[in-house]
Amino acid sequence: MGQTIFKIEDMTCGHCEKTVVKALAAVLPGSAVTIDLAARKAFVEGDAVLAEQAIREAGYTPVREV
Repeated sequence: MGQTIFKIEDMTCGHCEKTVVKALAAVLPGSAVTIDLAARKAFVEGDAVLAEQAIREAGYTPVREV
């Protein structure tokens, strides 16, 4: 399980960022999560399927980048 990059177009502000980080921390405790709000990207270490599901359940639309 390496790093997955998600483009999250509807993550537009600091509140959105905190919501995404909180959702990811709940399903991937201890995993590295980095957010680039300006680029609207999340860099996630760990299970990509769990991460994508958590982001969706938080109300956002993640798109995995290759």
